[in-house]
Amino acid sequence: MIEFKNVTKVYNNNVRALTSVDVEIQSGEFIFLVGPSGAGKSTLIKMLLKEIEPTSGKILMNGTNLSNIKRSQVPYYRRKIGMVFQDFRLIPTLNVYENVAFAMRVVEASQKEIRRRVPMVLSLVGLSNKYKMFPNELSGGEQQRVSIARAIVNNPQVLIADEPTGNLDPETAKEIMELIDDINRAGTTVVMATHAKDIVDSMKKRVIAIEKGAVARDEKRGKYEDEN
Repeated sequence: MIEFKNVTKVYNNNVRALTSVDVEIQSGEFIFLVGPSGAGKSTLIKMLLKEIEPTSGKILMNGTNLSNIKRSQVPYYRRKIGMVFQDFRLIPTLNVYENVAFAMRVVEASQKEIRRRVPMVLSLVGLSNKYKMFPNELSGGEQQRVSIARAIVNNPQVLIADEPTGNLDPETAKEIMELIDDINRAGTTVVMATHAKDIVDSMKKRVIAIEKGAVARDEKRGKYEDEN
C-alpha cells in the first residue's frame, strides 16, 4: 500500500534527513516509528502527507508515485489520510460536534452525510454526551478523542499519529492507544511516531526504528529498543 523506494531527503541547508530508505507498509498494518529526535521520523511523515518532496527515490501510495500528483490534486490525495497530533489542534471557537463536522465540510460532504457520520464517530470515541462542549471545557484525553474523531470521520485509508500520547498521563494514554488499536482492527492502516517506550513494548506491533536518517531496525513484533 505504502512504499518508500530508496528515498533520500536533503534539505536546502544541506542537512541530510533520510538516506536510502526502503520501507513497505501493507494495508491494515499498525506501524510504530521510533528513534531519537532528529532521526528523520517527522520527515517521513511530512513526505507521506506530501508537505515535502524526496530529494531522490520514490514514495508510492497504492501504486501511485506521490511525486506525480499535481499540486491541485494534493487536497484530494490527503482525504485518504487522517492526522492526529500531540497538541490536538482543535479549533477553540468550535464545539466538539463542529470541530469534527469541519473536517467533513472541507471535503464538501453533504449536510445529510455530516448529520449521519459525526454522531456515529463521536459515539465511537466515547464523546456522544459532550458534543456541545468546547475544547477548553475538555480534559487532554477528551481533546485527543475529538482529534481522533476528526481524523477518521472521512474514512481515511491511513491514520498517521505524531506523538498522540505525548501530552497525556499514562492512564489516559493507554485509553487513547486502545482506541487507535480498535480503529486499526476495523481496517485502517496506522503509522504512529512515538517516544513512548512502555506503549510500544506492551502493544507488540511492527516497529521501524529510524536512526540518523536510515532504517536501523524493522521488526514484526518489535520493542522500542534493540534487545541485542
